[in-house]
Amino acid sequence: MTIKRLLTNTTRPLVRMNKYSNSTTIGAHFPVSPGTISPALTVPSSIPRPPYAETGVVPPSPNTIALHGPDVVAKMRVACGLAREVLDLACGAVEVGMTTDEVDRLVHETICERGAYPSPLNYAGFPKSLCSSVNEIICHGIPDSRPLMDGDVVSFDVSCFIGGVHGDNCGTVGVGEVDEDGKTLIKATKEGLMAGIAAAKPGGCLSDIGHAIHEVADKYNFSTVRKYCGHGVSNHFHAPPFVKHFRNSDKCVLMPGMIFTIEPMFAEGNQASTTWTDNWTAATVDGGRAAQFEHTILITEEGVEILTLNPSNPVE
Repeated sequence: MTIKRLLTNTTRPLVRMNKYSNSTTIGAHFPVSPGTISPALTVPSSIPRPPYAETGVVPPSPNTIALHGPDVVAKMRVACGLAREVLDLACGAVEVGMTTDEVDRLVHETICERGAYPSPLNYAGFPKSLCSSVNEIICHGIPDSRPLMDGDVVSFDVSCFIGGVHGDNCGTVGVGEVDEDGKTLIKATKEGLMAGIAAAKPGGCLSDIGHAIHEVADKYNFSTVRKYCGHGVSNHFHAPPFVKHFRNSDKCVLMPGMIFTIEPMFAEGNQASTTWTDNWTAATVDGGRAAQFEHTILITEEGVEILTLNPSNPVE
């Protein structure tokens, strides 16, 4: 029998401690342990950089919500289109035995070839060009030498800086043969994202988005992570409005020209998280797997434009 069958056939759930955090893992997958992190990849000097690229110091975000005009919107379409193209490339490249470090290199080189800068690189000191989050890792996982295993669930958060603005999106895929619970988690999280987008409209309330997402989480009996949220994005990587993915009472009228991300993270068990000793990697406290999907959207006079949408190749 394989390890997976031994674990799923047992009558008592197996609980394993992860020594890199306070989390335990319950179920069929082993806790994710960090591999070796290779040196950060270099960016050609000819490529324009965001303000934090050299120092890692992130400028303060504005206190107000920007309403963007046609010039910025045009730049955002370019940045978000590239971010989506590279996300599709990363998700499509995944196979058993591949390392997330290899995916990081693929993402980095592709973004640089297009004259853009990978936004995560040296953002507040983040050491890589991609966030890769496997199984119980919710977000902000650092690509490393750990090979992806058959049955893993992995999220890739791809962002790029070009034309003075950032494009940002994320998707989750299964590696090899994923169990039905894992497939349902991925399906539900994507459904939650699309429900949140459907709730966003000019004249609507920001909190409508979180309510819609939470309804989907409840429908599938998953939890929706509260610690991390969507955000405004353009020339600043993270700015207001900050978008909660759970029921809340935030009062903010959505207006044409707003650009922000919606990026729900669903977890199999408890939504609470703990952070690894690397000060980046966020894991579920109980070891339940997590999934994340993200789009950058523009509020228009008529409704919503999904800036990171690729209708011909949606991330599954």
